[in-house]
Amino acid sequence: NKAGLIETVGSGEPRIDFSNDAKGALLLEPQRLQLVDNSSNFFVGGWSGTRTSEGSTINAPNGNNEAHKLIASSVNNSHFREYTASSASSGSYTGSCFFKKGEFNVGAIRMSVDSYANRIGVYINLDNGTHLQTSTVGSPTGTSYKIENYGSGWYRLSVTIIHTSGEVRMSLSNASSDYTNSNGLPVFLGNSSDGGYSWGAQVEQGSYATSYIPTQGSAVTRSADSSSQTPPSGIIGQTEGTLFIEYPNIDNTFAFIGLTEGNNSNRMIVYSSGDNILTAQFRQLGTIKLSSSSSVITGKVKCALSFSSTESVFYVNGTQIAVGTSSAWSSLNEITLNQANQIGAKVSEIKYYNTRLSNSELQALTTI
Repeated sequence: NKAGLIETVGSGEPRIDFSNDAKGALLLEPQRLQLVDNSSNFFVGGWSGTRTSEGSTINAPNGNNEAHKLIASSVNNSHFREYTASSASSGSYTGSCFFKKGEFNVGAIRMSVDSYANRIGVYINLDNGTHLQTSTVGSPTGTSYKIENYGSGWYRLSVTIIHTSGEVRMSLSNASSDYTNSNGLPVFLGNSSDGGYSWGAQVEQGSYATSYIPTQGSAVTRSADSSSQTPPSGIIGQTEGTLFIEYPNIDNTFAFIGLTEGNNSNRMIVYSSGDNILTAQFRQLGTIKLSSSSSVITGKVKCALSFSSTESVFYVNGTQIAVGTSSAWSSLNEITLNQANQIGAKVSEIKYYNTRLSNSELQALTTI
């Protein structure tokens, strides 16, 4: 939120994210099940582990004094807490947690799948949020990691892996900088008083981490976000129009925004499948009049879809991507954000013009 804190928002309320945009962006995400039953207390519920105890608390990224120090015992070995998601279905899983430096300045997550056969461990430097090391055991597939700076010394690390059978396990460790690696976990000598801070653990099925879902004793499902508007008759032009969208960051997230009749036969849409590529499609009476994709994009994106009774055109970041055919629409009546849970993007701005803007206007409108 504006104060830089993680905030829980009630059902039916828009979530405005200020992490990448001082003006705020509408946050729209797919449905996700948070599998960790106690997300901020690592010594109850489904948590296990060894050679780690719970110490004093500090303010967590949500502003509450509930982030515990994880203290390493006086043993030269791995020191960790682990959560097991039993009987997980196959697919990509992402584990994430917030870390902050204490006496120790290393945070680590290990994701283990397929009965421990395949593992990946990722270590980060909590002095500056940089990546230190990635360690693998077996043949893990579909692996990736992401580090996000949440301010006040807090960093969120997320690690993704593909799972095929059995259980998914996430292990967390706060480690001394003189660690050595063993099976994807840091090994070092503790002293039963020093440690680092961890908070907000999450395991979810998906190829990237969504916003934090707090739990206290049971798994929680956050429903998919969706947003639509049906304007009064005559507002949306039927013979020409332009849809403009600005994303603060298209970074590997799903996005689906379009102008439709409430079905797939007549629509103009722009979407990303989590691959940093934007695709536009114009479809009329089930016939595709334009379908084209941008090159790989990183960072801020401005795009526009524009049509007349004879032509359609797609612009991204000041560049014309494609030109297609078109004809007059029959009854466009809805701007929609979401389809089949294909939404994970933050949206800064949406505009709709009831005219086909000129190419020079489209270029100026979408130039970063």
